[in-house]
Amino acid sequence: MSRIESPCGPVLGVIGWSGSGKTTLLEYVVGRLAASGLRVNVVKHSHHDIMLEPPHKDSARMRAAGAAEVMIASPYRVAIMRELRGADEPSLAEHLTRLAPADLTLVEGYKWEALPKLEVYRPEVGKPPMFPSDPHIVAVASSMARPDGLAPHVAWLDLSDPDAVLNWIRNFNRLPP
Repeated sequence: MSRIESPCGPVLGVIGWSGSGKTTLLEYVVGRLAASGLRVNVVKHSHHDIMLEPPHKDSARMRAAGAAEVMIASPYRVAIMRELRGADEPSLAEHLTRLAPADLTLVEGYKWEALPKLEVYRPEVGKPPMFPSDPHIVAVASSMARPDGLAPHVAWLDLSDPDAVLNWIRNFNRLPP
């Protein structure tokens, strides 16, 4: 699978089981890309209820009162919270339309989406790899050696070498060095 473009620019999924090192790797990659002057968006999916601020704060009180969306704005950041109130969870495509354009949008989670994905895989986590059954995985960053029989189009990256992973991400998404 080749790279995809969305309204916010190129998108790459980053998937893996809990404890595999996704967040550590993403923090490194985002930090390096941003330091080189690139604009990077991140979409983080969670299966848990998200508590963004204590219930006694004004915006939480407005949501509890029935507001559909609440925007908190300051000179430092802006956040929009939308209450679904039983409605279906919006699709990843819908979320992407709400983001500002960027040089790259990294999507953590959304394992089932049909987009190019980098799997972070550590066998020591005790979960099976996803790359054998997901045709959208274009690269694997792992603590193990490349297995025999892996499709030749799947890049195999050393998870202990985050610069190699970063360089692959830059090349795959045609980002400047």
